[in-house]
Amino acid sequence: MFELIRANKRRSMVLLFCMFLLLLVLGFALGAAFVPSVLAATDERGGVQLRFDPTGGFIGMGIASFIWFFQAVIAYFQGGRIMMMAGRAKPIKKEDHPQLFNVVEEMTIAAQLPKMPEIYIIDDMALNAFAAGRDPETAMVAVTAGLLGKLDRDELQGVIAHEIAHIVHRDVLFMTMVGVMLGSIVLISEVFLRSMFYSSISSSRRYGGGRRKEGGGQAIMMIVAIVLAILVPIVAQFIYFAVSRRREYLADAGAAVYTRYPEGLASALEMLAGDTHRLQAASKATAPMYIINPLHKKGSMALNLTRTHPPIHDRIQVLRGMAGGVSYAKYQAAWSKVCGKKAGRMPAALAGGAAV
Repeated sequence: MFELIRANKRRSMVLLFCMFLLLLVLGFALGAAFVPSVLAATDERGGVQLRFDPTGGFIGMGIASFIWFFQAVIAYFQGGRIMMMAGRAKPIKKEDHPQLFNVVEEMTIAAQLPKMPEIYIIDDMALNAFAAGRDPETAMVAVTAGLLGKLDRDELQGVIAHEIAHIVHRDVLFMTMVGVMLGSIVLISEVFLRSMFYSSISSSRRYGGGRRKEGGGQAIMMIVAIVLAILVPIVAQFIYFAVSRRREYLADAGAAVYTRYPEGLASALEMLAGDTHRLQAASKATAPMYIINPLHKKGSMALNLTRTHPPIHDRIQVLRGMAGGVSYAKYQAAWSKVCGKKAGRMPAALAGGAAV
C-alpha cells in the first residue's frame, strides 16, 4: 500500500505542477496586459523599436501565486470542514446511527488507519457519499440520508470502504488542493474578464462610443490575455476531471480488498447509477469528490474529457470480473480486461499480491 501511495504522490505532484504552470502563465499574461509591457524606444538613427518589458507579467505572476497560496493554506488546515459545510453535511454521534458507525469502524481497522474518520450525514434523498480531510488523523466521511435508507449493510460497507481507500491513498487532500488551484484560476480569469467588460463600457461612455488609441503591441498582449483567460480555466478543469477519473478505479480496488466482497460495492454502484435524485448541495467544483457524479443526468453522453468519474458500468464490470479471489492483482486483471489499454497499472508490489 505504501508503494501505491508513493506512486499517487508522484503523479499528483506532476499534475499539480502542470496546473501551477497554467496559473503562472495566466497571471503573467494578465499582468502584461494591465501594465504596459510593449514599449517603444528610439534608436541612434531615430528609428522606433519595440521592446518587451516583463515587469507587468512578473507582477501578475506574483499576485496569482499569492491568491493561490492564501487559498491553499486555508484549504490545508480547514479544507475538510469547508467541504462538509459546502455539502451541507452534519456530524452525528454513534447513537444516531449505530450500524453506520460500526461499518466505518470495521473499514478503519481493515485499512489500518490510525484513527476512525468523523462521520457526517447529508440530509438529501440522493444516493452519494464523499470523504474529506488533510490526512487520516483529520479525515471525515459523509453519506446521504437517501443512501442510508436504500443500501443494505454489504452495499453500505462497499461505499464506506471506497471512501476509506481515498483517505488511505491521500486522494482527499490532493483533490482539495487541485480544486483550490482550479478555483484560483477561475477566480482570476473571472475578475479579469469582468473588469474588461466594465472598463469597455466605461471607456465607450467616456469617449462617446469611440476607441482609445493604444499601441499595437499592447493591444496584441490584451488579446492574448483575453484568450488565455478563456482557455486556461477550461484546460485546468480537464486536468481536474482526469485526475478524479483515475483515482476512482484505485479506490474501488481498495474497497474490494478491505471488504473482501467486491459484489457489495458493485451492487451499491448499480443502485447509485439508477438514482434519479440530484444532490442539491453539489457543484462542479465539488463533484469529483463524490463516489459518483452528483450532477449526472440519466442518459447523458458526456465526452470523456468532461466526465468527473469513469463510466459506472465499467467500474461494476471490473468488480464483478475479479474471479478466483480478492486481491489487487485480481482487480488489475479485471480492469485490463474491461478497459483494455485505457486501464491503469497497479504498483508491482500490489499487483503481485496473493488472493484473499
